[in-house]
Amino acid sequence: MERYAEVLNYVIPFFMSLLVIERIAAWLKGKKVIHSMDTLSSLGSGLTNAIKDVLGLTFVIVSYEWMVEHLALFHIEATWLVYVLAFLGLDFAGYWNHRLAHQVNYFWNHHIIHHSSEEFNLACALRQSISNFFTIFAFLMIPTALMGIPAEAVAVLAPLHLFAQYWYHTRLIGKMGFLEKIIVTPSHHRVHHAINDIYLDKNLSQVFIIWDKLFGTFQEELDEVPPVYGVKRPGRTWNPVIINFYHLWQLMKDAWHTDSLAAKLKIWFMPTGWRPPDVQEKYPLESIEDVYAYEKYNPKSSKWLHIWSWSQFLATFTLMMYLFNNFAAIGFPGVLIYGLFLIFCIFSYSTLMDRSIHAWWVELIKAITGLFLIFYQGGWFLLDSVVPYGTVMVMAYFVIALVISCAFVWFEIRSGKVGVRMKVSQINEI
Repeated sequence: MERYAEVLNYVIPFFMSLLVIERIAAWLKGKKVIHSMDTLSSLGSGLTNAIKDVLGLTFVIVSYEWMVEHLALFHIEATWLVYVLAFLGLDFAGYWNHRLAHQVNYFWNHHIIHHSSEEFNLACALRQSISNFFTIFAFLMIPTALMGIPAEAVAVLAPLHLFAQYWYHTRLIGKMGFLEKIIVTPSHHRVHHAINDIYLDKNLSQVFIIWDKLFGTFQEELDEVPPVYGVKRPGRTWNPVIINFYHLWQLMKDAWHTDSLAAKLKIWFMPTGWRPPDVQEKYPLESIEDVYAYEKYNPKSSKWLHIWSWSQFLATFTLMMYLFNNFAAIGFPGVLIYGLFLIFCIFSYSTLMDRSIHAWWVELIKAITGLFLIFYQGGWFLLDSVVPYGTVMVMAYFVIALVISCAFVWFEIRSGKVGVRMKVSQINEI
């Protein structure tokens, strides 16, 4: 995990720089692809995912290395051809893992965060899960393991395969000619993120589009059907922690409410969106029917709340980078406590982004917890050895953040200002 934290020092600035490039390119083209709160929600989700991965909070049922040792029919050396086969194996497994996430109720909870943005830009690519506490991905790599593809080849290529899925989350690049027949392009992936009926659950490939064409899930982007982004049952929140778990919470409630014992068990493995008939009748849920009449989640906030929300993100980001760069010095269980606290920080400021009247006491819990950690340890996780008076600055931040957040709740949210929402057709014109 320490090595992974070091890699993030390079990956995160690279991704951030691409966000800036996309923003500049959109400005030059006279388009608006960045919407402040939505982008903040995406970035916050990226932070929670990075923290979870660094903490190693995913349980691996079986490792690929174990499968190679016990299942391989051949043992081969890591040549360039082996690396090509390994990449194809990762992409094949990625397609089926992605397809499971779209077709099985439980696994959709692992993936819903990625589709939750009602925009489509590079930032939404950072919406990655923290709810996948175990992974079955290695099982989908059985064909690769049978061929004896070495684990070290897969380990090298896995992050590259993941990073290769970042660039095509954009509306600024049109169709790309002959490449449309080979790789996943922005046009293909716009279809994938759309909730139009004709586009739903299509283009599940991750790098090579060939898998969709082979297995019947390909759909071309149509000029006469502009994509509308999001999910059919939106969470209507900017809070990435809530977005990660609201589908799981709904499954739990449905399993509790149904009178059918069989339904209590099978709800987890049924197609995405399936609910027990008796629960659907007693507790109906709204789903988007007319995608062009749907009003996107866009509660109106003052420019000062936008500025303050970005300030909170930057403060949390700074604290996170300190953790990643001092992973070994802080040690376990310090990094675990620190990481979980940072996720709560994101939960706190995004609660205020949602204009919730509860934001003040959530921020109060954050401040009390942060100050307790400081007094209990005699400082903020060895920060004073790196930055003079670092602990004092962190303490000041907790107190100031509490005061300002309470002020926003009292003077802006409790004052009765009503949030406004915009129709998709209106936003598409911006």
